[in-house]
Amino acid sequence: MREISAEDLRKRLEAGEDLTVLDVREPHEVAEAAIEGSVSIPLGQVLERAGELDSSQPVAVICAGGVRSARAVEALEAAGYAGELLNVEGGMKAWLAQ
Repeated sequence: MREISAEDLRKRLEAGEDLTVLDVREPHEVAEAAIEGSVSIPLGQVLERAGELDSSQPVAVICAGGVRSARAVEALEAAGYAGELLNVEGGMKAWLAQ
């Protein structure tokens, strides 16, 4: 599984790179803090809603600490998702700590 640090994700977003941030936390978690422009799909809905993702762009998957996002990446890869998937190391905790 490919990973990206929260710092590298921030740099890529600030540079205007075409990159989708997929937030797999629950809605109440997203309401507390979210990355601007991210796509919110709770982990339990990721496979049924995978069609909402643009497989032509890298997708950085984030959760609170990196565990649920890793599960989402594994599930999408196992289901045959064709795009590039990156697990955000440390999740929103790492993002907010910067």
